[in-house]
Amino acid sequence: QVQLVESGGGLVQAGGSLRLSCAASGRTFSNYAMGWFRQAPGKEREFVATISWSGGRTHYADSVKGRFTISRDNAKNTVYLQMNNLKPDDTAVYYCAAVISWGTVVAGKDYDYWGQGTQVTVSS
Repeated sequence: QVQLVESGGGLVQAGGSLRLSCAASGRTFSNYAMGWFRQAPGKEREFVATISWSGGRTHYADSVKGRFTISRDNAKNTVYLQMNNLKPDDTAVYYCAAVISWGTVVAGKDYDYWGQGTQVTVSS
C-alpha cells in the first residue's frame, strides 16, 4: 500500500507559477513510476505528466509541454510538478498517482494509488 499526499496548490494569476509536491509513504518509492493528472469541473480527468522510477524518463501532455516540469527526489519520497506560465485553462484539481513500473505510464487506469488532490486556480 502506498499513501500519497499532494500539497502546493492555490490561487495564482495567469502567467504565474506554482510547485506541487506529492509525498509518498508506505512502500519503496523508487519502485514506482509517478504521474500527475488533473480534473477540471465538468470535465474528465486528464493526464499531465509522468516520470519513471529513476527520473530518467519523463512524458508530458501537449497542453503543458514547455511550461510544466515533473521531477522526483527518491531520497525524500517526493515527486514535484513545477508549473510555469500558468493559464486559466490549467485550473483543476491536481492528483498524483503511483504504479510499479520501470518506465513512464500515461494512462490513468494503469495507476494503482492516488492522492486526494490539490486545487489549482488560475485567474485571468
